[in-house]
Amino acid sequence: MTSFSETLRSATWSDHQSAEGESYLTELMGGRLSEQEYGEMVAQHYFAYLALDGVSRRLSEHPVAGRFVFPELYREEALERDLAKIYGQRWRDRIAPSKATRTLVARIEQVADWPGGYIAHHYTRYLGDLSGGQFIRMELQKIYGYQKGGGVDFYVFDRVGSLPRFKAEYRSRLDSLELDEREQQRIIREVKLAYQLNTEVLTELLHVVKTAA
Repeated sequence: MTSFSETLRSATWSDHQSAEGESYLTELMGGRLSEQEYGEMVAQHYFAYLALDGVSRRLSEHPVAGRFVFPELYREEALERDLAKIYGQRWRDRIAPSKATRTLVARIEQVADWPGGYIAHHYTRYLGDLSGGQFIRMELQKIYGYQKGGGVDFYVFDRVGSLPRFKAEYRSRLDSLELDEREQQRIIREVKLAYQLNTEVLTELLHVVKTAA
């Protein structure tokens, strides 16, 4: 019998690939964006993770969602260091959530009272950060010369320990959820939506970059 984590991964793999293939990331990984243009993505991450980690804190005692609350993953402090490195100490005056980011944040808040919805958005963001995000970190260090201490701290998960072991434990927790077929499909649909909303953030960023060029 196929586990839920395997079913989820298989059902959303094309959505994952579409998100990774978004042309903003292509431009970024190709070294064709300025540090400030990279900072635009960091800023949007900041607002998204304020929402996601805020929901995590509220759900920490929930019997189901609480199993997917990991304080060692929280990204706010790391993103603040990155933004200070990119824009300086007055970085808060420099950033604002885009329309697409506001839509993503609204959806995260909207499904906060549904454990499966929270898990869907948490899975979409954090499993990506712990996987492909590590390649992005290495490339950005080459492109912008960043080291630990600001710039790419968002992708550094020192408090997690072994990333493969953590991801295996995360998938084990997904597999231990008591879900009927209807709820499994509902979560899968939400993960697909989460990928779409995150991709729209990057699409909007690319438009901003191209318009400013």
